[in-house]
Amino acid sequence: MGLIEALKGHRTYIDANLFIYAVEQVAPFAAVLDTLFRQVASGAQTAVTSELTLAEVLVRPFAATSEQDRMAFERAVRTQGGLRVVPVSRGILVEAARLRASTRLKLPDAIHLATAMQYECPVFLTNDTRIRTLPGLDVLYLSDYAPT
Repeated sequence: MGLIEALKGHRTYIDANLFIYAVEQVAPFAAVLDTLFRQVASGAQTAVTSELTLAEVLVRPFAATSEQDRMAFERAVRTQGGLRVVPVSRGILVEAARLRASTRLKLPDAIHLATAMQYECPVFLTNDTRIRTLPGLDVLYLSDYAPT
């Protein structure tokens, strides 16, 4: 089963690393992410990401002083079509702390997972294998769906 089929009908949380792969056209992930983000842009696939994603993806463009890259990431990480970019709330931070207390997650990962849970995303799409499935949240790894 391909990625689009696996996500169909499920609001999906998209982790920050996938925005980096998509904007930078990282092989072998570019083609599958282009398809995913077209589905999201058209509204055929619903997705959520945190405003934290923007802070994570802008680090390299700021370090390289690349205005073009900064603008590309800002265009990618904005509410559009089927994608909602949601704020980090107090409730998300409390849940992130709870997750950190029971796992070895780093704070950014815990915030992403807490956001996915608060916005009722049954699927969390990432390529970070340190992130594991939690009760009520199925973690899918992009590498399982990219051509080899």
